[in-house]
Amino acid sequence: MPSILITGASAGIGRAVAELFLSEGWTAGLMARRAEVLEEIAADHPNAHVLVADVADPDAVSGAFDQFAAKTGRLDVLFNNAGLFTPAAQIDEVSIEDWNQAVSVNLTGMFLCARAAFRLMRSQSPQGGRIINNGSISAHVPREGAVTYTVTKHGITGLTRQLSLDGRPYDIACGQIDIGNARTDLLQGIIDAAVAKGEAPPPSMDVCEVARSVLHMANLPPEANVQFMTVMATKMPYIGRG
Repeated sequence: MPSILITGASAGIGRAVAELFLSEGWTAGLMARRAEVLEEIAADHPNAHVLVADVADPDAVSGAFDQFAAKTGRLDVLFNNAGLFTPAAQIDEVSIEDWNQAVSVNLTGMFLCARAAFRLMRSQSPQGGRIINNGSISAHVPREGAVTYTVTKHGITGLTRQLSLDGRPYDIACGQIDIGNARTDLLQGIIDAAVAKGEAPPPSMDVCEVARSVLHMANLPPEANVQFMTVMATKMPYIGRG
């Protein structure tokens, strides 16, 4: 069975992707910091492997990828997903701590995981694999007061393009999925708050639609690649914004 390693697998988009791939029979490495949540997801799935690691820790990332490869024999797909939002603010109100945290997780963390996956995919036999980066519609069009998230997600687009180019000689494909308003616990809290205030909630979509989109990208044969995919709530203000 094919293998995938999913970062940020304990919640939100990562958890939805993990649960779908496991149900489809994939061998899945579930990577996040919270062991107890990962173990809960993996409990009924012998094809799940719990990998406790912080994506911003180089040694922890290398160790988790090596551990997974030792158990499965190869890595076919990385869903490079882990990321975070810092509090909304104008740039002159953003703390250096928030900036460093966003760069550490959203950019350095995704670099470290892509680096580890690329190393395994280049050295395994048969050579190759696929890296799917979780971008955001913020990688194209910003939201107000989101400088840390916007800048780091623009960086992910550069990472995707570079990996696509550098991976060609080794049969390593790289694509990016840009997501808008999937109903995770985080967005549900925003929806509930809006309703409580008597305001119209933001347009949203079931997070399962994101998981199905990632599955489509992962299931493509080696000669095909989705370079960039945007999946979003139909009525959210993306087209026509700005």
